[in-house]
Amino acid sequence: MSDVKVETGTTPAPNRSELDAVERRQRESRRHRTTMLVVAGGFILIVALFLFMVTRPPQEDPRPVSLGFSLNSFFRWLGDLGPIVQIPIVLLAFGAVVALILLLIEYAPRAGRGYFWLRVAACFIIPVVAFMLLRPYQGAVIYVVLIAVILGALLFYADLRARQGAGYLFQLVIFSAPAIILLLIGLIYPAIATIIQSFFDKTGANFVGLENYIWTFTNPEGFWSVINTVIWVLVAPTFATVIGLAYAVFIDKARGEKALKILIFMPFAISFVGAGIIWKLMYDVRQGEQIGLLNAVVVAFGGEPISWLAVEPLFNTLCLLVVFIWSQTGLAMVILSAAVKAVPIEQMEAAELDGTNAWQRFRNVTLPGIRSSIVVVVTTVAIGALKIYDVVAVMTGGRSNSTVLAFEMVNQQQRFQSYGHSAALAVVLFLFVVPLIVFNVIQIRKQREIR
Repeated sequence: MSDVKVETGTTPAPNRSELDAVERRQRESRRHRTTMLVVAGGFILIVALFLFMVTRPPQEDPRPVSLGFSLNSFFRWLGDLGPIVQIPIVLLAFGAVVALILLLIEYAPRAGRGYFWLRVAACFIIPVVAFMLLRPYQGAVIYVVLIAVILGALLFYADLRARQGAGYLFQLVIFSAPAIILLLIGLIYPAIATIIQSFFDKTGANFVGLENYIWTFTNPEGFWSVINTVIWVLVAPTFATVIGLAYAVFIDKARGEKALKILIFMPFAISFVGAGIIWKLMYDVRQGEQIGLLNAVVVAFGGEPISWLAVEPLFNTLCLLVVFIWSQTGLAMVILSAAVKAVPIEQMEAAELDGTNAWQRFRNVTLPGIRSSIVVVVTTVAIGALKIYDVVAVMTGGRSNSTVLAFEMVNQQQRFQSYGHSAALAVVLFLFVVPLIVFNVIQIRKQREIR
C-alpha cells in the first residue's frame, strides 16, 4: 500500500514587518483621533470665550455696541481711551501675542510660501476681528489675548501632528471653521440657552425648576399641543407613505403615468399657507348658501351644516391632518416611484417564474428593495409633521384644542411673552425628534452591514 500524505491547511503566521505595520497604523489612528479632539476642543474653547464675553453686559460707555466696525471708528476709539499711556499697553499686549503666533508659525512645518502667508493672515485677522468685536466690553483685551494664544498654539500643534503632511489639519480647520462657528452660534448655543431658560419663569429671572414642564403636561394648551403633535407624527407619515407607495405601484408603467404623477404631485408644490386657505374654504360653514364643498354636500342631502374645524376632541385635528397628508403624498409618491423602478427586473422575473402572485412579489421583492427609500420618506414626513405651524395657524389658530407644539411655542412667546413655557415646549419638541434621529442611525448601520 502506498503511503497517502494528507496536507492540512495551515494559516501562515504573520511576519514581524506585518505586525509592525499594523501597530504603526494603530498608533497613527490613535494619534489622529487625539489631534482632532484637541483641535475641536480648542476651537470650542475659543468660541466659548467669545460667547461668554458678548453675553456679558458692556461697560458703561456712551459708544454703541455693534458687531460692525470700520477704520474710522477704530481710530476714534483709540482717541477715546484717555491718557496716551494706555494706548501702548493695549497695542503692545496684542502685538506680543501676534508676534508669538508668528514665531510659532515660522518654526512649524510649512508647505510653500502661499501656505505660510495663509497662516499668517489667519492668525492675525482672527484675533483682530475678535478684538474689534469685543472692544466695548470689560476685560476685552484679556479675552482677545487668550483667544490669540489658544489659536496660535492650536494651529502649531495641528501642523506638528498632521498625519497627511504639513498644513493638512490647518487648512481643514480654517476652511471648516466658518461652518463650525455658525453651527455653534446658530444651533448649539441657542439649544443650550433654551434648555436653561426652560427652568426659569416667564421673565427668565427666577428659577422655577420643573414648573414649566408640569404646565406643559397639565395645562390644556400644553397638554393638547403634546397630544396633537403625537397624533400628527404617527398618523401623517403612515398615511402619506402608504398612499404614496400604493399610487406609485399601481401607476408604474401605466398609460399616462407622467400625467397621473403630475396630478398627485401638484399639492406638494403649494405652500402650507395656500393649502390651509384652500381647505378652510372646503370646510367652510355658514347659514344659508354654502360655499364649503363638504357642507354643500351635507345640506344637499338634507343635513345641517357642520363646523368641521370646531368639533372636538381630536376630530378637528384629523381634519387638519387631511390637509398635510394631501400635500405630502406627492413627495412620497415621487421618491417611492423612483425606488420601485430601481428594483432589478431580474428579481421580479425570477419570483414570477417561481409561481408567486403580484402581492407576494410586492411583499418579498419590492418592499425589501425599497426599504431605504421608505425610511427616507417616513423620516421626512415625520419631521415635517413635528414642525407644522402654518396649517394650524391659518385654519384654526389653535382654537378648539387643535394646537400643536410648534404653534403653541410661538403663541406662548409672542402673545403671552411667557418665555419659560415656550422654552419648555421647544425642549419637548426636541425630545420628539430624538427617536427619529436614533431610528435613522440604526437604519444606516443596518444598510452598511448588509453592504
